[in-house]
Amino acid sequence: MLFQIKAYFNFLWNSKNQHGVHSPFVYSLVTKCFYDRKSKPDPSESELAKQYKILKAYRNELLRNKNTIEVTDFGAGSRVFKSNTRQISKIAQTAGITSKRAELLYRIVNYFQPDNILEIGTSLGLATAALSLGNPKAKIITLEGCPQTAGQAQLQFQKFNFNNVESVVTEFTEYFKNRQLIPIAIGTEHYQLIYFDGNHSKKATLDYFELLLPTITNETVWIFDDIHWSADMEAAWEIIKNHPKVTVTIDTFQWGLVFFRYEQEKEHFTIRT
Repeated sequence: MLFQIKAYFNFLWNSKNQHGVHSPFVYSLVTKCFYDRKSKPDPSESELAKQYKILKAYRNELLRNKNTIEVTDFGAGSRVFKSNTRQISKIAQTAGITSKRAELLYRIVNYFQPDNILEIGTSLGLATAALSLGNPKAKIITLEGCPQTAGQAQLQFQKFNFNNVESVVTEFTEYFKNRQLIPIAIGTEHYQLIYFDGNHSKKATLDYFELLLPTITNETVWIFDDIHWSADMEAAWEIIKNHPKVTVTIDTFQWGLVFFRYEQEKEHFTIRT
């Protein structure tokens, strides 16, 4: 916890808002997406407000669920839970994406309108809901290693009619390796957006990064969660930033956004959201 507090103060010291951004691409993203929180003027309820209500209803459904599940944790482990037997409401309350972040993720997807989305780490599907609502026409594949957690998310997807989501129960590395063995190799599948939230360790993060590099295009957006989770995650983030194929990165403290736009000079931004 002390590490994250220090990391956050360091982030605040170095961060800027839209006034410190000179890249037209990033300035547009910040002003039209990151900071576009207001409901549009409309006699009826705005579309943005409607989608936020659905996100809130999805969360509240989980917060009311007092059942317990047995969690299989393949990642860096939990700093909150001492047991693998966990109440669904507590997972939603402490381990899932926050309401603010879910709304921002919705806006990012709605802004870029990616056709194919990959999520690494479903958990209870709070982030998946934002991905699905952001572009209902997108094809979304979400991966989760824990069968019981994935099962709860799948029930939620059915309740809320998120029919564009394909939920896959798998260990992440095995999934990527198996995809490479079948006739349609992973390199021929182009995900316009990938949300990495499955294993907060340096090695796993860099392994996923390298395995998925063949899928990138000029329009690709990658979002890495918890880049300041630990010293190892910060080290992984620095390696990703310095990769020759990466041209633009945005550090929002919670997330690291990565772009591969060949027409842009390499530039890194630290933005308050």
